[in-house]
Amino acid sequence: MAQLTAPPTANDESPTLRGVTVVEPGLLIWQRVSIIVMSVLPIAGVVLAMWGLWGTAISGVDVALFAAFYAFTALGITVGFHRLLTHQSFRAPTAVRVLFAVAGSMAIQGSVIDWVATHRRHHAYSDRAGDPHSPHVDMQGGRYGLLKGLWYGHMGWMFSPDATVQKAWAPDLLRDEPIRRVSAAFPALLVATFALPALLGGLITGSIAGAVSALIWAGLVRMFVLHHVTWSINSICHVFGTRPFESHDEARNNPVMALLGFGEGWHNGHHAFPASARHGIRWWEFDASWLVIRGLSLLGLASNVKSPTATQIERRTRT
Repeated sequence: MAQLTAPPTANDESPTLRGVTVVEPGLLIWQRVSIIVMSVLPIAGVVLAMWGLWGTAISGVDVALFAAFYAFTALGITVGFHRLLTHQSFRAPTAVRVLFAVAGSMAIQGSVIDWVATHRRHHAYSDRAGDPHSPHVDMQGGRYGLLKGLWYGHMGWMFSPDATVQKAWAPDLLRDEPIRRVSAAFPALLVATFALPALLGGLITGSIAGAVSALIWAGLVRMFVLHHVTWSINSICHVFGTRPFESHDEARNNPVMALLGFGEGWHNGHHAFPASARHGIRWWEFDASWLVIRGLSLLGLASNVKSPTATQIERRTRT
């Protein structure tokens, strides 16, 4: 099971929050500039896509490539980064682990080890001081306070000088040679997530225009949608929704985000049972990522799949 409690203090950590350090000023500037670039580029892609649609329609090639790359990179986050590597809710062969780590890296949400370390820290400090992206920690009263908290949980936290110490939260992955190599290859995978759609679009249509259109739709627009769906789990799913299960925070179940986020929107269920490979705990809660894990299990590519027992669910159910 993944580390979900605060680990021992490392030498370079904050004296008050374990597993947290402060980014050096020079590196902080670079971090903020890169985040701005990675936020603005997808928006530019959406604008270009809207302009391109004026008086015409999106092509079937662009729709297919958008859907394929969205599913590939989203499952890389939900199944790979989150349920497999962060919470170790199931086991998989090295080739499967590496494939999901590559797919998640191509979602451009940080390197795999950094993502895992940050998420484990989130669970340890969920909605308390030390949570890297809680909308509640600094939330003030009134409408302005709510919007400020939502902004921080959605995107604002990425500009914070606080940083998660990898060796404190993800020592297992730092010792995992294949995953460490994928993490180090993040810059190359950043290029690949845009180059591959353009290459496929160009080859399928046999034109430069097809390559550019695929780059916009399956690259930039796909990245824009996936980023905001993932960030909404941090913001919206800690404010809006239901809490059918007892958890030590404000995590909520939100069916809209569950559909867009391949099951991640059943966030209260996840925080109530963090080691579970299944986030849609109740039978009617559709969880696409869980179906993928079940499929892998049937193919012999996933084992030791964890889910809560009926007794555990009953104990956690709120009256």
